[in-house]
Amino acid sequence: MKTTVLALFFMAAAASVPAAAQTAPPYTLENTEVRDLRATALKRDYQVFVALPDSYREGTRSYPVLFVTDANYAFPLVRSITQRLTKHAGMEETIVVGLSYAKGDTGVYSRRRDYTPTVPRKHDYRSDMPGRPLALGEAPAYARFLTDQVLPLIAKHYRADMKRKFFVGHSYGSLLGLQILFDKPRTFEYYILGSPSLWYDGGVMFNRLEVYGERHRDLQANVFFGIGSREGLAPGKKRARDEENADMVADLRDFDKALKAQRYPNLRTQVKVFADEDHASVFPLVLTHGLRAVLPTKK
Repeated sequence: MKTTVLALFFMAAAASVPAAAQTAPPYTLENTEVRDLRATALKRDYQVFVALPDSYREGTRSYPVLFVTDANYAFPLVRSITQRLTKHAGMEETIVVGLSYAKGDTGVYSRRRDYTPTVPRKHDYRSDMPGRPLALGEAPAYARFLTDQVLPLIAKHYRADMKRKFFVGHSYGSLLGLQILFDKPRTFEYYILGSPSLWYDGGVMFNRLEVYGERHRDLQANVFFGIGSREGLAPGKKRARDEENADMVADLRDFDKALKAQRYPNLRTQVKVFADEDHASVFPLVLTHGLRAVLPTKK
């Protein structure tokens, strides 16, 4: 008798809970998949998010494939923008691949480690994960994970045109893109890089550019750079290549100028500064204009 009364009590209590407070099913993005992937050399686990074009199930053709960093934020955004450009601007359909943060890591911890090329000579970073030491400068190893495991995974399981691969990054994600550009530039045919943190480690990427120029006569790549006009130097500050005093717009112009000065016959670069945008707001515009610059449209 007690059990019956107790059960009736909880049933009545549940019925009185507002619908919004009850468990509801999660929202799911259509035509998307998630694949778990163990990074063997890194001894970490990641996820690969995949968005397939609307027409993917209808035929047998292959599609260009777009790889985007910081997928926990960027993947749904990039998927939506590419779909909209396809439907309303006639842009060619693409497969979108999102590169997640490592399982068990915060986004800050994972991206600082995986996207930065070096451990800065001077810094005051602190780990945001209690009990975990600060980790920086593992972009070379993470880039090998992409080339050795992620790209083959996509080539094996999807009708991806692996001769038309796009790398999309922003901020630290663009540092990773530059790491790949100077290490193995043909890993991707196109690079869309937003607001690269060229101040990092005292401007270490400028040094990488010089070293690459000393060793190579060509750089076969197509690079679109985008940045917000509000990412310049704040009034009253003296320009320096550090996070607090960086003029990111001037840095990017200088970097592109230095690339062009090498006169690589097969390098194409473009820089676009978006008025009234800052580091947090500019990425959707960088992506949209970057895609328009490299993908054909029917209109």
